[in-house]
Amino acid sequence: MKLHAQAGTDERDIEIDADGDGRYRAVIGGRERRVDARRIDATTWSLLVDGEAYLVDVEPGKDGDLVVDVGGMTVTVKLTDPRRRLLAGVRAREQSGPLEIRAPMPGRVVKVLVKAGDAVTAGQGLLVIEAMKMENELRAPRDGTVDKVVGAEGQAVDGQEVLVVLA
Repeated sequence: MKLHAQAGTDERDIEIDADGDGRYRAVIGGRERRVDARRIDATTWSLLVDGEAYLVDVEPGKDGDLVVDVGGMTVTVKLTDPRRRLLAGVRAREQSGPLEIRAPMPGRVVKVLVKAGDAVTAGQGLLVIEAMKMENELRAPRDGTVDKVVGAEGQAVDGQEVLVVLA
């Protein structure tokens, strides 16, 4: 199984092959690891990775993300099929004309990362929204120029409200 993982700004390609009986071969960012995984309860796993033991709690987050806790450090992980990422990139490049970037849910603008006239590349952060006590960075789905920024730091926003327009 091939996946793409994103945790914050860290992104890695992952390939996982089952060896059977809870044992796996995992290639993470080009580095091969041997993993023995045992489920302890509904959300907790015991992992033995290249001989080192970890207790990992994995819970569902929003939008299909996973909230992963390892040794008291919690990160939100987004797993995607690399083919979907490739298709999304093709679709974004095919788009032309103005593109409205909208708030995915009600929240508050924490930080504006661009201003009108800025050239942006696909995947570049545009602004950060806080919703449900989590910060979400909205990124440019394609290359372009920022036509206007509607959202301002500290502003409360509704779901689907236009925050940035790309030309």
